[in-house]
Amino acid sequence: MREQRPTLLIVDDQPANIHALAKLLKDDYRIITATNAAKALELARREPGPDLILLDILMPDQDGYAICRELKADEAIHAIPVIFVTALDQAQDEAKGLQLGAADYISKPFNPTIVRARVHNQVSLKLKTDLLEQIALQDGLTEIPNRRYFDRKLAQEWNRQSRHQQPLSLLMIDIDHFKPYNDHYGHGAGDDCLRRVAQALQQVPKRAADLVARYGGEEFVALLPETDSIGARQVAGRMQEAIHALALPHAYSPVADRITISIGASVSLAGQPATSSEALKQAADQALYQAKEQGRNRLVWDSPNPS
Repeated sequence: MREQRPTLLIVDDQPANIHALAKLLKDDYRIITATNAAKALELARREPGPDLILLDILMPDQDGYAICRELKADEAIHAIPVIFVTALDQAQDEAKGLQLGAADYISKPFNPTIVRARVHNQVSLKLKTDLLEQIALQDGLTEIPNRRYFDRKLAQEWNRQSRHQQPLSLLMIDIDHFKPYNDHYGHGAGDDCLRRVAQALQQVPKRAADLVARYGGEEFVALLPETDSIGARQVAGRMQEAIHALALPHAYSPVADRITISIGASVSLAGQPATSSEALKQAADQALYQAKEQGRNRLVWDSPNPS
């Protein structure tokens, strides 16, 4: 769960400088710190990430400009605002920082009132932007993440699992014979069905990294990082049980007397080359097609990895 207070990441190789800033800001913010580039980037990439980074320029291993470049080049964290806090006070130094994407620039020795005000302004802007982004990435009907969010998350998890050689599983989920349900029970009942199925599916995965999203129409998707086929089968089975337990009557389904789901699954295995995240998605989609062809209300597996 996200901390109630916004999080600041202070990056400086001098503990005394970190202490001074932390003492100034700790009453209003959660403070995390790093004294080198590697630690700074590691903390920035953690979930949930910091809301603002206060970054020194004069660092021994990798200067603040280089760190800022890496932050802004990483799609997953490029939106985190950066304020340079540095003894470099020449106009060209400030201009360079702003050109790299920094949101603001504070010169040392700093004025405590100015620091608080500038940090407050940037954090407030970041939180408002996050809220708007959350609304844009949420499905309006079901109130779960939408396809745009899923596509973004899939790209991020694909890159992460490729770096760390971890399995990544994907489930494509379709409500069986939803059109006759909608036609006979009405669109209001159809919308209620979509909402209840979405909420039931979302409650099955227990880890923060797992994602359930509405893919479109009556189709949903579940992305399961660091999950092999055994773990993904367990999640898929619990999803089918959860939908069965809803007991939503469907008198017009040829497969059951209630709403059921078909699931197509695919996994990219650690240590085995898979071509792309798109191949993972296509494999799950093909498995879902096979599940429908085989009679629906079932789970079918495919794999993007070459045999």
